[in-house]
Amino acid sequence: MQVKVIAFGPLAEQIGGREHNIEVPPSSSVRFLLEEIGIDMWLSQGLMVSINGQQVGEDEPLDEGDEVALLPPVSGG
Repeated sequence: MQVKVIAFGPLAEQIGGREHNIEVPPSSSVRFLLEEIGIDMWLSQGLMVSINGQQVGEDEPLDEGDEVALLPPVSGG
């Protein structure tokens, strides 16, 4: 099945662009997706994930056509 990944900030740079269509097996979780694109280490750094505009956890299952937004932690001073 295919999901659309939208990445922001340094994540977009790391995965080579802001928007990607990613093929994942049925019943995949957010964590599986992040492992597939090589950014699962961001989970321990405060990564926020939303599916279709709803904030979710790493164990949330994905469905065909979902839009997955990856929002890295914001630092400031």
